[in-house]
Amino acid sequence: MNATLERWSTRRAFILAVTGAAVGLGNIWRFPYITGENGGAAFLVLYVAFVLLLGLPVMMAEILIGRAGRRAPMQSLGHLAGLVGASRHWRLLGLFGAFTVFCILSFYSVVSGWSIEFLITAVNGGFVGRGADEIAAGFETFLGDSRRMAFNHTLFLFMTMTVVAGGVAKGLERLNNLLMPLLYLLLVLLAGYAATTDGFGAALAWLFKPDFSAITPLVVMHAMGHAFFTLALGACALMAYGAYMPEHQSLPRAAGAVAVLDVGVALLAGIAIFSVVFTQGMDPGEGPGLMFVTLPIAFAELPWGALWLSVFFLLLLLATWTSSINLAEPMVATLQGMGLSRGKAAAVVGVSVWLVGLLSVLSFSALAEWRPLFGMNFFDLVTTIPTEIFLPVGGLLIAVFAAWIMSRREAQAALGAGESGFRLWQVVVRWVSIPLVAAVLVAGLL
Repeated sequence: MNATLERWSTRRAFILAVTGAAVGLGNIWRFPYITGENGGAAFLVLYVAFVLLLGLPVMMAEILIGRAGRRAPMQSLGHLAGLVGASRHWRLLGLFGAFTVFCILSFYSVVSGWSIEFLITAVNGGFVGRGADEIAAGFETFLGDSRRMAFNHTLFLFMTMTVVAGGVAKGLERLNNLLMPLLYLLLVLLAGYAATTDGFGAALAWLFKPDFSAITPLVVMHAMGHAFFTLALGACALMAYGAYMPEHQSLPRAAGAVAVLDVGVALLAGIAIFSVVFTQGMDPGEGPGLMFVTLPIAFAELPWGALWLSVFFLLLLLATWTSSINLAEPMVATLQGMGLSRGKAAAVVGVSVWLVGLLSVLSFSALAEWRPLFGMNFFDLVTTIPTEIFLPVGGLLIAVFAAWIMSRREAQAALGAGESGFRLWQVVVRWVSIPLVAAVLVAGLL
C-alpha cells in the first residue's frame, strides 16, 4: 500500500465511513446496559467528558498518522518513525492494533449474529404473547444451541467480508452511503415512538439528572474504555481510514462531526430503550441481557410492539454490519501492505476471525466451564480486556507517537488546522489526553 492507494471520493464519504466504524454495538448494545450498570446520568457525564478530552484529540492523532503515511497502519508508523530517526519498532503498534480489532471482531460477529436471530423472530411475531420467563428461557436456549449460534456468526461474517473484499469505493463507501442515513432514520423513528410512552420522562431523568455519588474508580475506567470502544479508537482502524482521506478535508471538523453523530446515536438509543424499560417498570441495570431479554419482554406488551421491536433489531443489525465492515478494514489493509491481494486478505481475515469467534459461540455451551483467566470464560475475556485495556493502551501509544515522535511538519500538514490549531491540539494531547489515559489505566488496574 502506497501513495497510489484508493481514496474516499468525497468528504461526506469519509465522515460516513468513520461514523460507520464508530457506530455499532458500542452505541446500541453496550451503551445502554453499561450506563444502566454504572449509575445512569453520572456515567453519561463521564463518557461525554472522555469523548471531548480524549476521544476527539486521540481520534485526530490516529487519523493524521494514516493521512501523513498514506499506507497501511504498520507501514505508515514505520515510515513516519524512519523520517525522524525513531525506532522502527513503532510499526509494531499497527500489529497490536490489528490484534485488538481481531479480538473485538471475533465477539462482535457473534453478538451481531444474535441480532439476526432476534430480527427474524421479531418479524415473525415470535415474541408476541410470550411471558417474561418464556422469553428469558428462549434466550438461554438459543445461547446453548451452538449450531444456531455458529450459523448466525458465519452468516454475519460472510456479509461483512464480502463488502470488505469489494474495496473502498465499491465496497465500504457504497454501503456506508446507503446504510448510515437509513440507520439514523430508523433511530429517529424509534426515539419518536419512545416519546409517546409513559416511561419517556423517567428515561430522560435517568439519563440527564446525574447522581455523582455513583462514581467510583471502576465507573471512571468503564467510561473511558467505552469512549474508546464507541469511537473505534486505539485499534488503528481510523489510521487505515486516514490513509484514504481526501487531501483538502479539515480533519478537526471531520472528527468533530463523527463525535457528534456517534454520541447522538448513543443518546437516542438510550432514550428509546430506557423509555420502553421504564414504561414496563423494569430494571435498567439488567446488564448485557438488556437488549435481548428485557427489551423483547417490554415491547411484547406494548401496542404495535412487534413492529417496533422488528425496527429496533433491524437498526441493531445495520449498525453492527457497518461497524464490523469498518473494523475489518485495518486488518485487510495490513495484509495488503504485506503483499496480499485484497480478496485474499479479506479471506484470511474472515476465516481467522470465524475460527476464534467459535470459542465465543461455545462459551455458552461446551466451553461454559472453561475459565482461562480471571475467572472469566472466553466470551467475557474478549468483550472486556480488548475494549477496556487494549484500546486505551493503543490510544495512549498512538497519541504519544503523533504528539511526541512524529515530525512536526508532517503532523501539522496532516491535521490541516493551521499553526494555532495544531498548537492547541498538541498541547491538549500532550498535557491532558496522554496523562489522563495513563492515570485512569493505572488506577483501574490497581
